[in-house]
Amino acid sequence: MRSVLSFQAKRELLMQVAPRYRDADASQKSRILDEFVAATGYARKYAIRLLANEAVPTPAPITRARARRSGGEVQEALRIAWATANCICAKRLVPFLAELVPALERHGHLQVSDETRAQLLAISPATADRLLRRYREGDTPRGLSTTKAGTLLKHQVPVRTFADWNDVTPGFLEADLVAHCGTSVEGSCLYTLVLTDVATGWTECLARLVRSREAVIEALERGRQLLPFALLGLDTDNGSEFLNNELRAYCEREQITFTRGRAYRKNDQCYVEQKNGSIVRQLVGYDRCEGERAYRQLTELYRAVRLYVNFFQPSMKLHTKRREGSPVRRTYAAAQTPFQRLQQAKILTTEQEERLTAISQALDPVRLRRQLHPLQDALWQHAVVTPSASEPARLAQDLVAPVAFRVQDCGLSDASTRASQRSNKDAAAQAESPEGRLKRKYHRTTKPQEPRWWRTRQDPFADVWDDVCQWLAARPERTAKSVLEELQQRYPDQFPDGQLRTLQRRVQGWRATTLLTFDTHWIEEELLRGQTLPRPLQAVEGVVIEMEAPEVRPASQLKKA
Repeated sequence: MRSVLSFQAKRELLMQVAPRYRDADASQKSRILDEFVAATGYARKYAIRLLANEAVPTPAPITRARARRSGGEVQEALRIAWATANCICAKRLVPFLAELVPALERHGHLQVSDETRAQLLAISPATADRLLRRYREGDTPRGLSTTKAGTLLKHQVPVRTFADWNDVTPGFLEADLVAHCGTSVEGSCLYTLVLTDVATGWTECLARLVRSREAVIEALERGRQLLPFALLGLDTDNGSEFLNNELRAYCEREQITFTRGRAYRKNDQCYVEQKNGSIVRQLVGYDRCEGERAYRQLTELYRAVRLYVNFFQPSMKLHTKRREGSPVRRTYAAAQTPFQRLQQAKILTTEQEERLTAISQALDPVRLRRQLHPLQDALWQHAVVTPSASEPARLAQDLVAPVAFRVQDCGLSDASTRASQRSNKDAAAQAESPEGRLKRKYHRTTKPQEPRWWRTRQDPFADVWDDVCQWLAARPERTAKSVLEELQQRYPDQFPDGQLRTLQRRVQGWRATTLLTFDTHWIEEELLRGQTLPRPLQAVEGVVIEMEAPEVRPASQLKKA
């Protein structure tokens, strides 16, 4: 007779009957054995061995090898989609497969059967992580912080913490400056200003040649041309490049809400800090970059990154958070791309939404991702060679020709590009008209301290200032310390080390009043510009080399020489 008890129930019954069976006499053992056999359905000899064994096995569920549901075709299709999405985690990838798989099929990069497609779209994040485990690699290094506290305006800029971003509309951005300084913060290096929209996750990365308040304001002007929505608010850390009278006056003049986070609380800028790692550090890396050539190449890389991230990089957002005793239970919404969240926000006009939708459908994620590869390699060729103890840092070969980002090579036809450019020109004409421009509003606040214009002692750099200006014009990224060292070599015993602070102030004033000329022709080709603002920089075109590569590699996965 077959028993109806489960294996777990039989083991629990064995643990209760076995001690009583071993302590009983012969007649009692016979009755106990009959009852046990009748209840379990075991053979009599097998039941005797189980009951007589003092080491009774602990009841545990049976783990049998389950038949594999996802075949090799599903795993290969998942690998292609995962590589196209820049190797993101499965919880971000799986909700995006419904749009990513049709895009790959539409551009001919993926061909699967109906059964494979159904299994791929029905896969769970845990299964996807298990299938992709063999393709994942190690962690990336960590960067250095170059934030210097700006304490003069803390009482004039309100604080906004991570808990104050409830029910925010698109247009409120967090900003942070990322230094490409390598393993040393000495000297001058390139920086990246990262702007992240809190509501949608829309991210803009802007390369900066120097770290100054003027560079931040100029980057904000350019960022407002690239954003598809109006800039309503700006939240920064407590660095001196953000907390200054110039940026505060700019935000008041342009009606932008200016707030800051708490000191030494990176969680207050959690949205932009996450993008620093997942975008800047992953695609650019941790190398040290200096000079105008590297600046131009980093700008070209970010032209491709902004399309790739905002249209093909889904992210998750916290939906609810509640405390149950000691642990905190967090529930996240389904992963979406910034463009998908922007569509749900319903802030775009019909024309804007149609234009962005057409761009999203025309973009080929694989071809767009392939362009990142030569752009990354071209940037890494400008990386500064690691200095030794006996020689200073030196740049890589200056003969490397720049590699430009080509919008036409991402699946966008020439017709759609021209149509987008025409719509951008129409929007620019409307923005420059009196009806399209908002009236500026000036707030009455505490009068800032006026700059000191009088001199109490003789200028020590009056005789050599023309030479210094020529050096800075040739290499605007040079630090005042390097200029002073060169002056000390040319004019021994004339410029002591104590005059460094005076020279730093003079160099800072030169950068604030000198118009830097860098390459800005690329902004005319941008298809996602939301509005046109006055541009202080003019174009300086360089040599362009067109390259193709099979795939892009994250900075952590590239083995550099």
